[in-house]
Formats: sequence, C-alpha cells, structure tokens
Amino acid sequence: MFNDRIKQLREDRQIPQRKLAAALDIDTASYCKIERGERRARKEHIPVIAELLQGDREELLILWLAEQVMAIVADDKELSNEVLEIAKKNINE
Repeated sequence: MFNDRIKQLREDRQIPQRKLAAALDIDTASYCKIERGERRARKEHIPVIAELLQGDREELLILWLAEQVMAIVADDKELSNEVLEIAKKNINE
C-alpha cells in the first residue's frame, strides 16, 4: 500500500533512498524500513515525500491512513469489519 507506492514513485523518478531519508531527517536504514513496511512513516513525512516524489499528497495520505487503521483493527479480524462499519457510519453523520 503506502510503502509500495512510495517505492514505486521513488524508483520511477530514480531518486536515491538517502535523498528521501535526508529530507525526512532520518537515516537511510530507517527510510528503507518504511519502504519495506517494517516501520511506519510519520504523518508529517507525507507532504515531504509527496513533494520530493512528485506524488499526489492526498493519495499518499489516504494510503498512510488506511495502513494506520489496518494496524489497529488487524488484531481482531472477526470484529474488524463491524468496527469499520461503525466508524464509517459515525463519520458520515
């Protein structure tokens, strides 16, 4: 999802991981972990990543938020659909 998309954008634009890491003020190893899905980017990273990779900021934010939600509800797969339906209903009210 998010990590796959930023990796694809970075590779398409031939930008080294170290350049993104420097812009995010993290080390290259930490950025590599974000791309591999082993570490989550911080919300404040999204605009920086979008600008550097010339990506759609809203698309990246949506993917990032979806991963945050999935991380929370993934522990209880039996209830996750019900939880998401309740959240969706409350958001739309």
